[in-house]
Order: sequence, then structure tokens, then C-alpha cells
Amino acid sequence: MQSEMEITADQIQQFKHEGYLILEDFFDDREKAAMVAELNRFVRDGLGRNVSTDGDGKTHSNTKTNYQIIPLNNKSDLYRALPWCPKVKDTLSKLIGDPYLRHLDQIFFKPPHTGAGTNWHQDNGYFKVSDPTKATGMWIALHDASIENGTMHIEPGGHKKAYDHERDPDSDHHITCQPDEENVIAVEMKAGGVLFFNYGIPHCTKGNTTDKPRAGCAYHFLRTDFIPEHYKWEKLPPVITGPDATGGEREYGVRIEGTWDDEVNKLAG
Repeated sequence: MQSEMEITADQIQQFKHEGYLILEDFFDDREKAAMVAELNRFVRDGLGRNVSTDGDGKTHSNTKTNYQIIPLNNKSDLYRALPWCPKVKDTLSKLIGDPYLRHLDQIFFKPPHTGAGTNWHQDNGYFKVSDPTKATGMWIALHDASIENGTMHIEPGGHKKAYDHERDPDSDHHITCQPDEENVIAVEMKAGGVLFFNYGIPHCTKGNTTDKPRAGCAYHFLRTDFIPEHYKWEKLPPVITGPDATGGEREYGVRIEGTWDDEVNKLAG
């Protein structure tokens, strides 16, 4: 398995200037197989829910599905271990710096033909971090992601703008904004590729019109020295790097760091 993912100074500079970075082939075939195996179990066991509505923000749609599975770390040892995967840790340290914690983890699953997207928004519309460049989303393509199946779309450099957000009528809990779509790009990538984008980058996904499912897994990571004062966490999310990091022992009661490869082997065979 790939234990390292070297990124260049130019790639780090792109992330800092434009707010995003695409890394193809970040996860290898066995890692992809393990993640998809867990995704299939989540869907089969009904561990998520359709958050798409009929446009009123309340009534769940009978014709389109935006299936959200959240959180992941209490459903899967594999997904719980992913933030400690060495190449994930190394890349994040280079992009946002240390120390940081795992803020959020979730999957959005789009079934064939009826899969609905998630409308435009900036993550910082939810999180309210004073400097959105000190945090990043990490979007993993679990299936090949294309324009036809509604891949991620982003506005490069959009973190330099402050967009107003309002209630999203197409979801039962999301908010939405309207970016400058002249600068938008669609992020097409093979399964296992990763898109990093800071909390200020406007982004969305579109509907899946193909005859195959598509899913994206999203982690969010936040510098611990930029945790907003208004956060009222009863328990600090897992700290991944820095002096307060314990490899997951404090948060989960057992050491999680170092288990990624074992978890992949259990599922990929």
C-alpha cells in the first residue's frame, strides 16, 4: 500500500493561493476496495438517510435521493482509522499546518438516475472559522466522478469572497449560496482521487444521470489553534497531530494510529 504521497512546493502554493488541490490516485486499489465495501454495507444496512426534499426544505423527495451517511467513525473501524493514514496526515500537515483535528466525516451517495446533488455553499457558512484557510475539506471519490454523474464543482479562489447563505429548499438541513459561476470548474477524477479545498471554497455536486451509483466521502480537518470560541463541544473531536494527539486513545479508548493497513486488509482480502 502507498504509505506516502509526496506533494510539491508548487502544489502547496496552489492550495494556499487558489484554495484547492487535486491529487489523483491518492488511494490505491486495495484501499478503494475497502472503502467501497464499507459504503455498500452502510447503504445495505440503511445507515444513512435521504436529505433531499421537494423544494420546500421539509418534505422528503420521492423522486430524487441525496443519501447522507454521517458520522462514519462510529460505524466503521476503517473510516475511523483513515485520518491517521500516514499519507493523509503528511499531506494535511503540509497544506494547513499543525496541530489539527478531525472535524467531521460523512458520505453522500447518489444512486443511478435519481441521485441528487448538494447545492452551492461554503463550508465556513456552517463552521464560522475566523480564517477558513486554516481548515480543509478532503473529498474522496469512491467511484469514478464525472460531469455526467454529478461530480464536485468548485470556484477556485472563491475563499477570498464572502457569499451570503440562505436556507437550501432542496435539502432538509443545508444552506446555500450563489457563487460566480464563470470561474467554476468540474473536478473529474478516477475513484481513489482526492480533492482538498479550504473552508471558504464554494462547492457543490450535481445530479447523477448515469446508470451507475456514485459516492463521495468528505472529511473535514481544522487547526486546533483556530477552533472558534463559540464551539461548545462536550468532547473534543479526535486530535490528529500536535502535543495533544494520542493516536486516538483519549477519544476512543484504544490506539487507532497505525491500524489503517490492518483495516484495509480485513476488507480488501
